[in-house]
Amino acid sequence: MQVQSSDEMAHVAFGEALGKALEGRGRVYLEGELGAGKTTLTRGILRAYGYQGAVKSPTYTLVEPYELGEQRIYHLDLYRLADPEELEFIGGREVLSDQALCLVEWPSQGAGWLPAPDLWIRLQVASPGRLLTLSAETPHGVAALAQLETLAAEQQQECGVVQWT
Repeated sequence: MQVQSSDEMAHVAFGEALGKALEGRGRVYLEGELGAGKTTLTRGILRAYGYQGAVKSPTYTLVEPYELGEQRIYHLDLYRLADPEELEFIGGREVLSDQALCLVEWPSQGAGWLPAPDLWIRLQVASPGRLLTLSAETPHGVAALAQLETLAAEQQQECGVVQWT
């Protein structure tokens, strides 16, 4: 499935719809060059759970936890990971549990250690905005994409910010 977001506002709005579709759990791998919009999409996903603060990529800390009510969300950035085994030392197994929503930037850096994602999202700069290619890897991912189509269609009717391709 491919989606084009026209600008930053649309990208965040799409992330919010995605966050709702995920229902607070699963693993989402975000792949794309620097500046492709991985952290912006994460900001939108966090907004689905009521978070309104700034969202920075945890490039140096590797993991940024968010406790939003009973919801646990972990934002990982593996860009600077030297060895996938480092994930073991930061409590990666607990962080990537099925009971939380885990958003992982630069998943290729954790290859061989990371479990399979529910959704794999590849982001590209596309004038204007961003092109997102989403693929479901598990039944939860398939259900989330089906729900996302419904939510994004409603959102598009309201503000016309997302184009399915």
